[in-house]
Amino acid sequence: MSSSTSLSSQSSQPTNQAVPTAHVPTEGLVSPDRVPVRRALISVYDKTGLLPLAHALADAGVEIVSTGSTAATIAAAGLAVTPVEEVTGFPECLEGRVKTLHPAVHAGILADRRKPDHLDQLATLGVTPIDLVVVNLYPFTDTVASGAPFDACVEQIDIGGPTMVRAAAKNHPAVAVVTSPGRYEDVAAAVREGGFTLAGRRRLAAEAFAHTAAYDAAVSTWMAAQIEADDVAHATDSADAAEVEASGPATPPAYVGVGYERLASLRYGENPHQRAAVYRTAGASGGVAGARQLHGKAMSYNNYTDTDAAVRAAYDHGQAVTVAVVKHANPCGIAVSAAGDVAEAHRKAHACDPVSAYGGVIATNTVVTAEMARQIKPIFTEVVAAPAFDDEAVEILSIKKNLRLLLVETPQREGYEIKQVSGGAVIQERDVLDAAGDDPSTWTLAAGPAADDALLADLVFAWRSVRAVRSNAVLLAHDGATVGVGMGQVNRVDSCKLAVERANTLGARSTGDAALDGSQQEKGAVGGADAADVLAGAVAPQRARGAVAASDAFFPFADGLQVLIDAGVRAVVQPGGSIRDQEVIDAAQAAGVTMYLTGTRHFSH
Repeated sequence: MSSSTSLSSQSSQPTNQAVPTAHVPTEGLVSPDRVPVRRALISVYDKTGLLPLAHALADAGVEIVSTGSTAATIAAAGLAVTPVEEVTGFPECLEGRVKTLHPAVHAGILADRRKPDHLDQLATLGVTPIDLVVVNLYPFTDTVASGAPFDACVEQIDIGGPTMVRAAAKNHPAVAVVTSPGRYEDVAAAVREGGFTLAGRRRLAAEAFAHTAAYDAAVSTWMAAQIEADDVAHATDSADAAEVEASGPATPPAYVGVGYERLASLRYGENPHQRAAVYRTAGASGGVAGARQLHGKAMSYNNYTDTDAAVRAAYDHGQAVTVAVVKHANPCGIAVSAAGDVAEAHRKAHACDPVSAYGGVIATNTVVTAEMARQIKPIFTEVVAAPAFDDEAVEILSIKKNLRLLLVETPQREGYEIKQVSGGAVIQERDVLDAAGDDPSTWTLAAGPAADDALLADLVFAWRSVRAVRSNAVLLAHDGATVGVGMGQVNRVDSCKLAVERANTLGARSTGDAALDGSQQEKGAVGGADAADVLAGAVAPQRARGAVAASDAFFPFADGLQVLIDAGVRAVVQPGGSIRDQEVIDAAQAAGVTMYLTGTRHFSH
């Protein structure tokens, strides 16, 4: 008899676990629909909207119990407020660390009013029920982001606030809990209408649990990071510095918790049969997810991912005015303007590949001007993202009813990237072009003559641009602009061939010609042209000749480099590190091609 073993047969999970039962009886309990708000507990760090809320509660005859500075703010407005120490019979102590952690508060929140014995106990203890809890928490994440020292961050870990929030959320059959000033108008309306409905209280409870979960995740992730940092510091103190550096980057934290809040449902995901929504990191603002849309139809899933790639690419060149045009997460073109002219940068970026730019996303790290807007207008574009738009630019582009205009704050470049894999995730530091090899002063001249200032500037531009291209990536550039992009190939030879082919077959038309020639009407719903129209009659520009090339990883053989040499590329920057580096260097030397090695790789998958 044969036997086999599978992962499922080796599972340590029991197959027939008993479902735990509640330790208190819950059968037959009926939750009331509306619960009138007679008593509210308010304790908030963020005082936004506090006084209008307090006035609404006072006008409805609600007793307000409050703490510390919240109570002082309410009292200063001339409203009646009961200090929490009058409820607890115990003073605030330990520099405010203990205010509400008392049975007189939590019994009033947690009593299950569907149970007569709970109500009897409240009466015996002299505790008055609390119907509404309004709490927001200490600004822990803001404190961490400010660079505050360890003890200051610890002091901003809220204890009493999350305890009240969770207690109220658990007892949502009787208690409403609010954690955001954005809900205060809902509170005022509910009080006028006789209290929140049961469905409303459940919704608030779900929000509250999500709020404290995200808060706890932020604290635990930060604390885990501190432990890792302490371990690295200890290793540095106890070992040779070179040995520590050779061991590679520090290990990410042992625990990473991330909370996401849904901002909006999307029509569908990458494809129409996939459900999708856009979320923001809990407590965060800004970024592509938090962008302010000035005009156009609703963003799609693919719009968000392409815009994120475009915005990231637009900020890869420091303070240089930069424009990136992206399609399917790969750049159609990237360019900078030495004169600081965003319209010039857009012309150069678009000229790299006007065919693929059709239906693409445009992002810049500066203000969209009217001149740039006039260039964009004839081209079918999905999204234009920028930190600001001139009023005239918005007016020009708003003629295109579907074109999405997004105000996007300067992105946070540092941090971690998380990619889900089955059963978990892989997490890495974001690649922000800050490795030692990204500084051209550290590059090694391996072949050919040393670059002059202009040639070196193009090499630096190409190197910083290739980070945005999916691997295997080879990018050709000239005069601060990409001229050919070979992306996403499974071998580097094909990436080189693609970069050369695209450099020498695209880009024959200038901005606007991809849409109309002055006598044509704009094509499509929002302008643009078919690829055949763009290529018809185009003269091959041979832009690879005299360009520079950047490769995101080493050349494993000289064959890929030879494709570039044969096309007339005059300088190459690449990481090096292949066992056949000398073969590649010799090919460059024989052709008189300048080659620099960076020692740093920029894979992107």
